[in-house]
Amino acid sequence: MKNPLASGVFVPLLGVLLSGQSLSGMGWKPCLKGKIKLFLAAWFLPALLTVVGAALYFAVFPGHFDMSGDALAAAAGADALEQMQSQGLTYPMYVLISVIGCLTYAPFVNMLLAVGEEAGWRGFLYPQLKAKFGKKQGWLIGGVIWGMWHWPLIWLIGYEYGTDYAGFPVAGMLIFCIFATAAGVLCDWLYEKTNCIWIPSIFHGSINAAATVPIAICIANTGSVILLGPAPNGVLAGLPLIICAMILFVKSVKPEQ
Repeated sequence: MKNPLASGVFVPLLGVLLSGQSLSGMGWKPCLKGKIKLFLAAWFLPALLTVVGAALYFAVFPGHFDMSGDALAAAAGADALEQMQSQGLTYPMYVLISVIGCLTYAPFVNMLLAVGEEAGWRGFLYPQLKAKFGKKQGWLIGGVIWGMWHWPLIWLIGYEYGTDYAGFPVAGMLIFCIFATAAGVLCDWLYEKTNCIWIPSIFHGSINAAATVPIAICIANTGSVILLGPAPNGVLAGLPLIICAMILFVKSVKPEQ
């Protein structure tokens, strides 16, 4: 879900424009009247699902829990950790600040990037797929397409899972499609209920924000176990998200569809 090439998230939106399709009717004007619960769900549910998934992951792999700053040092270099500590900021304090950010402003900052994808996927592609194949097949096909859109990055730069795991890059590609399909169901369900493109964008942005926290408290190199978590795009840590999507899938789709 998070993209190392930030401008790339606007490619789906650009694709809609180049196709000659209109962006009107996607729900660009925020309207929260009667939708406050859905807005709050988009804001906070990803964090809750991520916490539950991370707890499940660390319960299975307790030795991977780490508050030493190993993850930050691996991502930004040892100098970043040393500089932070020289300013009197301990790593637990850094994690706490990250958590606060994920629960407050970060989903809305990320929303401004996520809307580039949401306009393309939920605003344009998913309605087309559902109209042609029905809701069930539309959600499944849309999720696979969304996941496949990330495949070049997974293959070329080890996006999300790195390169040090068994079955690289195919295993990462397939698992990310599972994650994208589940997240796509939740995003599209919110979009259907609100008809406001900003609501799934907040949900998308909140997932991206929340995913940084379990990574920050995990050892840096977990090898092939990274396919299981601790971020929600892993099979184990992603179970709460997947189960939630499955519940909506079953309840939202009539047998004849």
